[in-house]
Amino acid sequence: MIPVPSGVRVWIAAGHTDMRRGMNGLSLLVQQGLGRDPFAGDLYVFRGRRGDLIKCLWHDGLGLSLYAKRLERGRFVWPATAGESVAITPAQLGYLLEGIDWRHPQQTWRPSRAG
Repeated sequence: MIPVPSGVRVWIAAGHTDMRRGMNGLSLLVQQGLGRDPFAGDLYVFRGRRGDLIKCLWHDGLGLSLYAKRLERGRFVWPATAGESVAITPAQLGYLLEGIDWRHPQQTWRPSRAG
């Protein structure tokens, strides 16, 4: 899990992204494609065409970090929107990174009584 402070805004880049891009290519995409400052402290999440690979770009004030995660089974849940980016909370990012549907997380079953 990425240690994201609570005040960080998380943005999902809608659609799919060429996963061959590195830090420079993704930060240029944030700047030109999304119209945002990649060095402002926000975290940006990109997904590949197949849906099993995501990359997270984040500037923490000291430097730019690039995180990648690939699911062995399944796909990351991605918004179906015509917009360029979708804001989510750091908690929803945690669900996303675990492969859980961050839009409607399901609480696991708990017993109602001990005996």
